[in-house]
Amino acid sequence: MFTNKEEFKKEFQKRCITKYGNDMKKCHITELYDVLGTMVRDYVAVDWKASKDYVNEHNGRQLVYFSMEFLIGRLLVNNMQNLGIYQVAKEGLLELGINIHDLEEQESDAGLGNGGLGRLAACFLDSIASLGFPGHGNCIRYEYGFFRQKIIDGKQIEVPDQWLANQYVWEIKKPKHAVEVKFYGQAETYQDYDGCIRSRTINAMAVKAVPYDVPVIGYDNHVVNTLRLWSAEPTESQLPSDLSFDQYLQAIKEICHGLYPDDSTEHGRILRLRQQYFLVSAGLQSMIRGHKRRYGTLSNMYEKFVFQLNDTHPILSIPELMRLLMDEHGFGWDDAWYQVTHMMAYTNHTIMAEALEKWPVTYVSNLLPRVYMIIEEIDRRFILELRAKGYNDEFIHKVRIIKDGMIHMTNLGIHACYSVNGVAKLHTEICCRDTFKEFYQIYPEKFNNKTNGITHRRWFLNANPEMANLVTSCIGDSWIKNPNDLSKFMDFIDNEDVQNKFLEIKHQNKIALANYIKTHNGIDVDVDSMFDVQVKRLHAYKRQLMNVFKIMYFYFKMKEDPSFRIVPHTFVFGAKAAPSYYYAKKIIQLINGLANKVNNDPEVNKYMKVVFIENYGVSSAEVIIPAADVSEQISLAGKEASGTSNMKFMINGALTLGTLDGANVEIDQLVGSDNDVIFGLKTPEVETIKHQGTYTPWDLYNSKPYIKKIMDSLVNGTWSRHNDEFRVIFDEIMYRNDEYLSLLDLDAYVEASLKMDHKYLDRKNWARSCLVNIAQAGYFSSDRTINQYVEDIWHLDNIKF
Repeated sequence: MFTNKEEFKKEFQKRCITKYGNDMKKCHITELYDVLGTMVRDYVAVDWKASKDYVNEHNGRQLVYFSMEFLIGRLLVNNMQNLGIYQVAKEGLLELGINIHDLEEQESDAGLGNGGLGRLAACFLDSIASLGFPGHGNCIRYEYGFFRQKIIDGKQIEVPDQWLANQYVWEIKKPKHAVEVKFYGQAETYQDYDGCIRSRTINAMAVKAVPYDVPVIGYDNHVVNTLRLWSAEPTESQLPSDLSFDQYLQAIKEICHGLYPDDSTEHGRILRLRQQYFLVSAGLQSMIRGHKRRYGTLSNMYEKFVFQLNDTHPILSIPELMRLLMDEHGFGWDDAWYQVTHMMAYTNHTIMAEALEKWPVTYVSNLLPRVYMIIEEIDRRFILELRAKGYNDEFIHKVRIIKDGMIHMTNLGIHACYSVNGVAKLHTEICCRDTFKEFYQIYPEKFNNKTNGITHRRWFLNANPEMANLVTSCIGDSWIKNPNDLSKFMDFIDNEDVQNKFLEIKHQNKIALANYIKTHNGIDVDVDSMFDVQVKRLHAYKRQLMNVFKIMYFYFKMKEDPSFRIVPHTFVFGAKAAPSYYYAKKIIQLINGLANKVNNDPEVNKYMKVVFIENYGVSSAEVIIPAADVSEQISLAGKEASGTSNMKFMINGALTLGTLDGANVEIDQLVGSDNDVIFGLKTPEVETIKHQGTYTPWDLYNSKPYIKKIMDSLVNGTWSRHNDEFRVIFDEIMYRNDEYLSLLDLDAYVEASLKMDHKYLDRKNWARSCLVNIAQAGYFSSDRTINQYVEDIWHLDNIKF
């Protein structure tokens, strides 16, 4: 389409006229962005087709990655960099009088995710394409995303994320690939033409699932995969008889309205179930139809597809695939089960038993009657299988799929899938030893570890270009495609010139973040202060509250003791709390109350400022993370499955201040104790404390005056005009026994923070430690993770042009 700057300029101006009927200079900036985006999308079309053709011609095996989230962020820069056309476009636009960065700012973050689960899925898609493997994502096209966070009077307010308001330049609607997904109705048995007894669903409510395809572009290899987003529309063939058309439209609209509906109500919980089924049924039907058209049979489907289930949300794909194969394609149970158990693989993301998804039998049997019948039969056969192997009833009850009126989705996933992986070494060990120990006894061969990773091209090459250039100037650019080559940078960690350049680039990144904070928060921060950052989904186990308690400690200590002063800090928080998670929202309010107090205290604000970044997401992360000095990774040991923000901070030259939890364990092993600061209770110690049941926060409250002062400040108006504003936090810690041991770990945390301060003052050694982190970060590239998935689980062949 264009191969040089002159061709680009000509094509850009032509498209402004053909699409908007205006000369380029009269087009609005949003129109200019749209023209550029569609040019890039069209540029990739040839490679997109070629990648599909290659897989079809070679009868290749493909991956389908089911996930309720894909937090892909903005794509314009990433896509142009991967295609190798960024500089051509940038220079061409500049000669036309347009700053490409102005166009970049017109793009909205895609509203397809919230936290680490979705960002991991996005990184995986990037690496799958960049490594040349055929692998595609399936998700819902959420009309209003999760939500857009506003902070008003210190409180989180949720407003719709209207990311589709100006359409989405990267998607292509594919109505001819639409399928029908059916809810409710009744399961009916009948005799087919061959005399076999079969089942089908009648009187169901049908919804048309329409795909929108987004290209996933590999880095410099011409491979393009697909992220397929499913949207719900009214069917034309089978309108429900028990609903008015308006009611039917409302039921349809809800499916794709937003990510994670409010689960504090029954309606919201059932809607979540509808979303999950809508996604997997649409995706499976599409794959089956395409496969049958290509091969004329489904008997070899297990040889051509692998479905990776990202967490428990897509586990309904197991009984749904059974239903499709048996009810719509004539398979018997055994043949269908063989297919399913050789195609489905499951990734577990939590070791907290209370977070393992389960659904009331009444929900599933009403919404998906035939699917429920199949789950019942899977459970029945599983019990018989275990009894035949000699397991007793007590053991069997622990692993049953249906028990106590609930369907345990994780149990279904582990039983049916041929692979079950954890996402960090410690996480997988706990899964095997504790959370799923009975299943590990039955299926030890299924369990494996795949430590998470991040796409270093997005989070280092693109997000931190000057630092990436520094690395390239030292070791060449092979690390872009082979991240293990970052280890060559270890040869330069003692080079004073490299250390000084690192510090200068970090300083410039901090200026950029300071400007962002000034623009968005109206707060002036000291760019020479230590940027101490905790950005992640707000949840009690991630212990943002413990960070708050530490800041309170330093605040009170400096007020009481004029001789005590800390290294100047800018404490940066960013987090969204689920709309129905009241406790988490109060913590956000407390952070902002603390910020208001600290930032307006002239005695203290020379030494610390507190900043809460509103609406934290991928785009803001790309400003925050390159500027960070300290990466706060302080979850209670044994609770965080992996974490990926720890990896993003590491590769951008921030030091980890953290517990031995999740992937922190492996970070610490790689960089060594001189190049991070690890503190706090370890997993066995946490387990012992919980088992003994002797810990009470009241002992600390009564024996440590500083803890009493911190806790009392929550209920005496220190951080708010109303004494009881944060009573719920006080009560949660003191009367619910400090579930995540924030007070018990606080002494060690304060000590570790002061140790980090001491490190920061030695600028030469600080720079050296940061360079070690960058050099050792190659292991945490999602390229490594994906190669392990391919070798051990997926068994895919490369697309080779």
